[in-house]
Amino acid sequence: MMKRLAWLIAPVLLLGAVPATSQPATLALAIQAGQVGERYDGYMGVVGTPSAEVRRQVAAVNIHRRNLYIELAERRNVTAQVVGVATACQLMRQLSPGEAYLLSDGVWRRWTPGQPAPVPQQCG
Repeated sequence: MMKRLAWLIAPVLLLGAVPATSQPATLALAIQAGQVGERYDGYMGVVGTPSAEVRRQVAAVNIHRRNLYIELAERRNVTAQVVGVATACQLMRQLSPGEAYLLSDGVWRRWTPGQPAPVPQQCG
């Protein structure tokens, strides 16, 4: 299953579904502060009530990701949801200490060193 998921998303990661180096400073700071995190579905989410600017930037990232997921889904003959979930499997393995993440149980958590990498149940 993981090989199939990796095959689905490798192009997404290469196309920039995770523009970490090009993130606005405001968004990067919000991620470090745990106000923004990765979700089990391949999208970013907000934790609590960050500023309107941070919410706008999260929405922009999610629109970009959705468009990439749709494009890749059409090429791979799967749904965009499948691509998003596969992407989440990789993104959550790349979290840095203190970053927030959301699993399908709806509970926001922060990753701490020493814990196993947070992997959504669907990643296997």
